[in-house]
Amino acid sequence: MAIYGYARVSTEDQDLTLQVETLKAAGATKVLSETANGTKREGRTKLQIILDFVDAGDVLMVTRIDRLARSVKDLQDIVYELKAKGVILKATEQPVDTGTAAGKCFLDMLGVFAEFETNLRKERQLEGIAAAKARGVYKGRLPSIDAGAVRKLAGQGIGGTEIARQLNISRASVYRLLEAAAGASRLRQCPLRPGKQICGVM
Repeated sequence: MAIYGYARVSTEDQDLTLQVETLKAAGATKVLSETANGTKREGRTKLQIILDFVDAGDVLMVTRIDRLARSVKDLQDIVYELKAKGVILKATEQPVDTGTAAGKCFLDMLGVFAEFETNLRKERQLEGIAAAKARGVYKGRLPSIDAGAVRKLAGQGIGGTEIARQLNISRASVYRLLEAAAGASRLRQCPLRPGKQICGVM
């Protein structure tokens, strides 16, 4: 029998050290860790390696069940896969042990609560965005292209292709920004009174 540990965090600014040390202290002889979103299986290569490698009689250990999955369906799929292989799932900080009836029951309950928490968080985010929009303070995502940098390079006589290469953006984006800037410049000039601001604007 071998005990494998799996540690996961969602973002780069989170630390995996505590999870890894806890799993090793609990008896895990091999611990794999990764930074990945827990709401889906795609991209979680280390988890997939463990699931492919474990065999009958082995134990997969996590600190908490939400390190393994954040949705009931995903959790059920993983547990079914482990059960088919004869592998036991355990959590160091929760009474989860699929080798016992009580442990299986608690696991199901945790899966429901984990998904409920995720859905609540999404709902709060949407409510916050709606409230910000109602107050007129929601600006959405910040632009990913630095329009000022595009204009500066163009002002130095650099062509659109080279600007796109330097800023790692598409040429279409470069030309769209330059055309918008040129259009805005034309609008600021009154066609009836050259050198003046837009007609009707003091």
